[in-house]
Amino acid sequence: MLNALARASVSRVTDPIGRGLLRAGLGPDLVTVVGTVGVVAGAVGLLATGHLFVGTLVVTVFVMFDLLDGAMARARGYGTKFGLVLDASCDRIADGAIFGSVAFYCFTQRDDRWLGLACLLILVGGQVVSYVKARADSVELHIGGAIAERAERNVVGLVGTGLAGLGVPLAMPICLWILAAACLATVVQRLVQVRAAAKAAGDGAPAAVGARDTER
Repeated sequence: MLNALARASVSRVTDPIGRGLLRAGLGPDLVTVVGTVGVVAGAVGLLATGHLFVGTLVVTVFVMFDLLDGAMARARGYGTKFGLVLDASCDRIADGAIFGSVAFYCFTQRDDRWLGLACLLILVGGQVVSYVKARADSVELHIGGAIAERAERNVVGLVGTGLAGLGVPLAMPICLWILAAACLATVVQRLVQVRAAAKAAGDGAPAAVGARDTER
């Protein structure tokens, strides 16, 4: 949802930076990898160990790299299939690092098993939301925006950790439980969207043998 609303405004900022990075000799794939490594390092090294505010700042900076690789591809005039797969794969790694690290913090330092469970629900729900969208695209069923896409998950999750790091005690539970509920609702929403897209496309034929079990 935020992706659609903010895309034009964000592009006005990121596109000039993307052109500058290209002139400096960097490529979109390198920026994708650097951003992911930075997110993982910040999440595991800082969020998981209880340095919530500093960790939030570091992770937020490197999350922004995900906007720059797309800006660089636009400035170059083309993307690559490998770049698309790399970007999607790195997004899943970064998401896992963020919410996995917050879950670790909740289980160990905060000693709050229920809040740790909320993190796990967000982690699994977010992965399923992205997976359903990717699978729908792979069979040419095009669906629109959803309640809790990656941008919403990152924004709400990092707001919760950042405010908790500043000493706002209820910020993390409120943000994480709202996000957990939104992720579960989005899984259902995505499946409903796919079902509607399939009906609109006149899809009534059985899937090919093995098509239901192609992921490992």
